[in-house]
Amino acid sequence: MLRVNFSSIAVPDALHKSAVPGRRDPRCYSPPINAVRHPLGQGDFMAQIVVTTFVKNLLGGGAERVAVNLLQGLPQDVFTQELVMVEALGPYLAQVPEHVKQIDLGSGGGMKEQGNVTAAIAPLVRYLRERKPDILISHLAHANVAAVIAAACARTGTKVVLIEHNDNTLVDQARTRSKLSSLMQQFKSLTYNRADTIIGVSDGVSRYVSRTFNVPETKVETIYNPVVSSAMMARSHEPLLHPWFAPDAPPVLLASGRLREQKDFSTLLRAFAIVRQSRSCRLLILGEGELRPELEAEVAELGLQDSVLLPGFVDNPYPYMRAASLFVLSSRWEGLPTVLVEAMACGTPVVATACPSGPAEILEDGEHGQLTEMGDPNALAGAILAELAAPTPSEQLEARAACFSFENAIASYTDLLVSKAAQPGRPGAVREPKTSPPVPTTNRASAPGQRALQTREADPKRRGKWN
Repeated sequence: MLRVNFSSIAVPDALHKSAVPGRRDPRCYSPPINAVRHPLGQGDFMAQIVVTTFVKNLLGGGAERVAVNLLQGLPQDVFTQELVMVEALGPYLAQVPEHVKQIDLGSGGGMKEQGNVTAAIAPLVRYLRERKPDILISHLAHANVAAVIAAACARTGTKVVLIEHNDNTLVDQARTRSKLSSLMQQFKSLTYNRADTIIGVSDGVSRYVSRTFNVPETKVETIYNPVVSSAMMARSHEPLLHPWFAPDAPPVLLASGRLREQKDFSTLLRAFAIVRQSRSCRLLILGEGELRPELEAEVAELGLQDSVLLPGFVDNPYPYMRAASLFVLSSRWEGLPTVLVEAMACGTPVVATACPSGPAEILEDGEHGQLTEMGDPNALAGAILAELAAPTPSEQLEARAACFSFENAIASYTDLLVSKAAQPGRPGAVREPKTSPPVPTTNRASAPGQRALQTREADPKRRGKWN
């Protein structure tokens, strides 16, 4: 019998230190991505921890980008990863690593109603029973609820880790006026408490989860998103051929996000109209969404057609961030706005609303950029003019953004997932000895110098229709 001794995994002591109790502080340690090693690394083969990520789709949002970043960053010598989607849609699909197996419940999982997270529960249950992953990671509220229900129905012992990306305090307050919304909140509280761990992407989100859903603090952890990487920084230096960024052109304000209520681009447009009364500048809003017709109508109503562009989703927004004079976040609610960190990493000054949660935490209460009230175009215009007149130094912004690096986040996630897999009830912790060499697989893409590793796909006991 081959036993996986998880207690022997070497986890750097610094990962357990924290400036805030219960939080893995990304500022305290910056290890290489492969700092956490599997205990069977000395042998020819090793049994890996199977981690399944569950998302609705990979449309162009911040949470979806974080999900892909985790798929890219988790070390292959520790984890075998699979990606299960309600529907395999979205521009981020192209960025999923080759070594991650993709399962589309909408096309091959037997789901009757495509795009419906609730309808995905039954095929997700079948997937869990077939594959028996060690850990199920889920992103965003509806998928999180479905993941907990499916894991409970599957009864495979799979650990459930939910990632909460937003502080929906304001949204919840508006919804509690109806009995149905109140019942849904209670139901969400019941399901969240069945999860093994809930990760808040900021301290504000973690507090929101504990307070709103009555989840014990011992179940909630804060891990900042994996944002800044060498690959991202390299992409930020790619050529940008846009006439608005010519050397003698007026300053360009940049915003980025889905065109929906949360981002409150309407307030940004009204603030920009006020700014235009004082100085010449332009506004570029990257992203796509259901509010495009309303925003385009507002641009026309304000007479800003010549100074505002909404080009849609852009695969590489980083050259825009580096070239812009200022990045503006006008959101009503967030969790840990990735775009704000990305702009800072590119050395671009930022202005943000002090919405719940994330901006004040990232900017350390205004130390690294202007914070302003939500939904107030006059206040936002004043902050924009102030930052344009006296921009925060690029070096300061880049240093703060480094706290949200890939390496820090991946090390924290690896530490957490390894510890969860080691807890009692983990399926597959005891492996039968192999009677033949492992079957070669093509979905591995190991880093140079790493040896090929045996995965569960080579184990006939793990094979099924999901392979």
